[in-house]
Amino acid sequence: MNKTQIDRRSFLATTAVFGTSLATASARDWTGKNPTRYPDPDIISLDPRFDKYKLGNTPIRRLYTNPNTLWTEGCAWNGVGRYLVFSDIPNDLQMRWVEDDNRVSVFRKPSGNSNGNTFDYQGRQISCQHGHRRVVRYEYDGTETVLAATFDGKPLNAPNDAVVHRGDNSIWFTDPGYGSMWNYEGNKGPLHLKEAIYRIDAKSRKITKLTDDIFKPNGLCFSPDLDKLYVSDTGDGKNIKVWDVDGEKLKNGKEFASMKLDGFDNPGNADGIRVDVDGNIWASAGWVGAGYDGVHVFAPNGDRIGQILLPEICSNVCFGGRKRNRLFMTASQSLYAVYTDAIGAHMT
Repeated sequence: MNKTQIDRRSFLATTAVFGTSLATASARDWTGKNPTRYPDPDIISLDPRFDKYKLGNTPIRRLYTNPNTLWTEGCAWNGVGRYLVFSDIPNDLQMRWVEDDNRVSVFRKPSGNSNGNTFDYQGRQISCQHGHRRVVRYEYDGTETVLAATFDGKPLNAPNDAVVHRGDNSIWFTDPGYGSMWNYEGNKGPLHLKEAIYRIDAKSRKITKLTDDIFKPNGLCFSPDLDKLYVSDTGDGKNIKVWDVDGEKLKNGKEFASMKLDGFDNPGNADGIRVDVDGNIWASAGWVGAGYDGVHVFAPNGDRIGQILLPEICSNVCFGGRKRNRLFMTASQSLYAVYTDAIGAHMT
């Protein structure tokens, strides 16, 4: 057995030694009234390479939950405002968690059934709207600028997630079409285009299709040096793919990591993904159950080295906080966070 992998029997034995179990994440008291004993048993090393990113005296915290919330997504950190914005897609709104007093309030409604959010390097929010099938930018005065709504004369399916290239300010986004599959998350209708990954030029706003060699492109992020683009596939691929970035093009696409985990029959999905300064990929994971759902961490070579277990399906992640060392996680009806000794590689 590869030293970076662990079978389920070994994992059960290991967790038994440390007084935890596969059901820990769902059994613990998330209200905070009964504090979690350190080290947090739901932050798990599958490989010694993950040990350096774990903090012994910090818990996973549930920052927000609400029975009226339906599906949280698209977390993005605003460093100037010291707040986190995230989406509730079916409820057609964006929420804001503020760092100074932990309050959560409605930030924008309607939101166009927004999914992924990010901020460009001028501090403007960019959102992928399922309802309007477009990518928009919110200007300093609050008005919307439509950056992408069509390609090759056809409407986009339902843009999902976006990232900004630090070098040239171009915007790269995915279009798997989930928002057009159900009225629940947008406006149901046919897919007009093959699911694909696109690039919006910062100056000309020209939209270029980078590749459609992927089933359902979802979350995406650049490597720390911008030489690679990682994209999660929530379709038949059930994996994370990686391409070399060649200027305005992608080449040499291949599987970076499978979401299949030993001991589970189903491979599950990686949704939103982010990278730290050391090149590790932090991927939201879900649709399998206890012991799987949460965050999976992959070393630069694709080995799974750690997990953060949550009691809900995790949809997205981002690094934030004053030192970019706090991992925020949107999960079903809640928002979670945990401090790490990893530093996010990019602004959001």
